[in-house]
Amino acid sequence: MENDLTDLTVRPLALVTGASSGIGLELARELAERGFDLLVTAENPELTLAADGLAQLGTAVRAVQADLTTADGVQTLLDEVAAVARPIDVAALNAGRGDGGAFLEIPLENDLATVQLNIVANVRLAKGILPAMVQRGAGRVLITSSTGGLMPGPGYATYAASKAFLTSFAEALRHELKDTGVTVTALLPGPTDTDFFEQADMVDTVVGQGSKDDPADVARRGVEALLDGKDKVEANTVKARMQSAMAAVLPDTAKAAMHAGMTKPTGEKAERSDAG
Repeated sequence: MENDLTDLTVRPLALVTGASSGIGLELARELAERGFDLLVTAENPELTLAADGLAQLGTAVRAVQADLTTADGVQTLLDEVAAVARPIDVAALNAGRGDGGAFLEIPLENDLATVQLNIVANVRLAKGILPAMVQRGAGRVLITSSTGGLMPGPGYATYAASKAFLTSFAEALRHELKDTGVTVTALLPGPTDTDFFEQADMVDTVVGQGSKDDPADVARRGVEALLDGKDKVEANTVKARMQSAMAAVLPDTAKAAMHAGMTKPTGEKAERSDAG
């Protein structure tokens, strides 16, 4: 479903990446219900179905299928932003990926894809979107990081490091833009009930088997923080918040050990690892 976003309208416009499922889809839904038109993107064809559902909320939706792990994919999205010829009022930079397992066992191309999507794409998009916001003196940016980036992450080292980058990046941008009228908010979910654990091959881990938050609740808290202009919000369970609090006072070696316990394989995966 694709509606014309170029029509004159008083509705604000939101860009949401990674919007075909999970937190991204719920961010888009939350923004639509708050009166935003939507420009949504994802790599997979499920984006079309997601856009159809969002349009049922009475909002104009344009879906852009693009692979943001590539410079061409990011440029395709930025070209669509320009073609709409409307200011982006909210940019939710949410798309991300990761792989579970020991660093030496994960193919290099997988790690590089994580870096390209979680880090490089967000830097490219911020560089492409923020100048117009600053020129207008208005705009809000939400960057989806993770509580997994608050401490070293054995078991998904590149993913956790990429999320640490995003939290630092969001906080640095917020400081640089503090007098421009543009705000930057970091959203730090804990374990959330999305397809991340399946895609990352982490279903059979301690964290994959544990309790998870509802992505709709995570998105609601993220959008509330975004629209309130807050610097960051941890949207996670009480248990995860306790782990984050412990991580704030523990030395890095202890943080790594605690995190490794969460990403440790269980069941058949653990047996295969022990046998190897």
